[in-house]
Amino acid sequence: MPDRDLTVENFVPVLQKKIPLRVHAHRADDIATAVRIAEEFDVNIVIEHGTEAHKIAAWLAGKNIPVVAGPTIGTPTKVETQARSFKTLRELDQAGILFSITTDHPFNAIQYLLLSAILAVREGLDAQSALRAITMNPAVILGLDDRVGSLDPGKDADVVIFSGDPFDARSRVVKTIINGEIVFDADRDETPF
Repeated sequence: MPDRDLTVENFVPVLQKKIPLRVHAHRADDIATAVRIAEEFDVNIVIEHGTEAHKIAAWLAGKNIPVVAGPTIGTPTKVETQARSFKTLRELDQAGILFSITTDHPFNAIQYLLLSAILAVREGLDAQSALRAITMNPAVILGLDDRVGSLDPGKDADVVIFSGDPFDARSRVVKTIINGEIVFDADRDETPF
């Protein structure tokens, strides 16, 4: 048996195309470089963050590269994130790119996920596309859409019920159901935030 090298062992499922290579890249030139490397090694790729993905959206769409976009809420903390904008999500959607929205939790709290979707809708992203970007699309990107991401028979019974339109910031969570069990009920439980 050869010695195990844990520093490279994680690449085996990537090279076998069991999982995609997930690349942290903000700038368009870094995204393009990552895609060229993925093509050179014949591996599947997902772009994480994609702050400037809108600049090469047509090119990414032609290559069928998914983007996990964000975080967009907060102060740009580095040069690479200076161009971040909720309009990027609209442009990814218009280009036909499979994308999801991330808060990059724990660096930006997961509680900002719905707010990120709301602000993207305010900046022109279609509401249905925004809903898919926080439900079905992440499940597809992660390869878990056979279990989660939509309400279908046989899938995990995870549901959030709102008092109104979930993209109206005045709506409140009424109930949260995980695996078919009510874990939050606004009539009996204190709102966690």
